[in-house]
Amino acid sequence: MERYLSGASKKPQKRLQAALVKETEAEWQPQVRAQARQRAATSRGLVISCRAYFGFGPEGSSDAGRVRDVSVAVSPSHAAAILAAQESGATESDLHELVAEAIADVYFRQGGGGRAGLKVEFKDVEWLNIAF
Repeated sequence: MERYLSGASKKPQKRLQAALVKETEAEWQPQVRAQARQRAATSRGLVISCRAYFGFGPEGSSDAGRVRDVSVAVSPSHAAAILAAQESGATESDLHELVAEAIADVYFRQGGGGRAGLKVEFKDVEWLNIAF
């Protein structure tokens, strides 16, 4: 390491370079993940994208259930609940319910605004992506 700090060597050997990358990632990545989770739970929230069956109205209406592609930014409070459940070892169905509630609140109920009691079906998930 002293050769690199002093400038005598500029490019490490492949074995040393691989070892440096491995050690850096081992130390750095858990900290980066923890910081991203903290920001999501306190200030930024999460972005949830999915393709699933959503429905909340009677058949034949424009609100009838159908497969939709949805991408929404959920609030920090929903993000905190999802992340806390994941950390505590919640089952996949428990996490499914929390994600469904977060999507329903933002996308369909629009944060309350006159649709606070709306019951939304969320099933047949084809894909789901959660990003910080």
